[in-house]
Amino acid sequence: MQYQLPLTIETKYGEKINFLRMEGNRLILEGFCKPMAGPGMHVHLRQDEGVTVLSGKIGYQILGEEPCYGGPGDSVTFKRGVPHRFWNAGDDELHVSGWIDPAENVVFYLSSLYSALNRGENKQPEMFDGAYLLCRYHREYDAPEIPGFVKKVIMPVVYFIGQLTGKYKKFKNAPKPF
Repeated sequence: MQYQLPLTIETKYGEKINFLRMEGNRLILEGFCKPMAGPGMHVHLRQDEGVTVLSGKIGYQILGEEPCYGGPGDSVTFKRGVPHRFWNAGDDELHVSGWIDPAENVVFYLSSLYSALNRGENKQPEMFDGAYLLCRYHREYDAPEIPGFVKKVIMPVVYFIGQLTGKYKKFKNAPKPF
């Protein structure tokens, strides 16, 4: 599944990403978060990610460490395999420039995740699409705050039911996992 760039995605929870262009294997983007908005704890298992604050105040945290904060001009890099999160820690919109390297399936994954979040409730993705993404792309992305039993038992069962009931026809052109 190929995406035409630039492409904008956003959640009903105040997060917006503009995927701008590719520079080799690196995806260049910009992001916006409303106050207190930002992605939950997550891991890119195959990619490094970096952001630089253009305006606003960023909060960021590595799993198990104390939160850190930065402002305009500050940069942070999250290495592959390291659980992390970031959020708007200020009162004004947070605007960052950033990159993900290598891009691989990230545009598909985040576009599908944002769509599922917009159809879900309480900052949880719609159940079947969430199970699809978590199970199919488990070697690329993880959500460490989801309990192990849910990831290893519940989500695969939901994924299987989704396959049986034809819920994933919309993903027929989805990129193969790495």
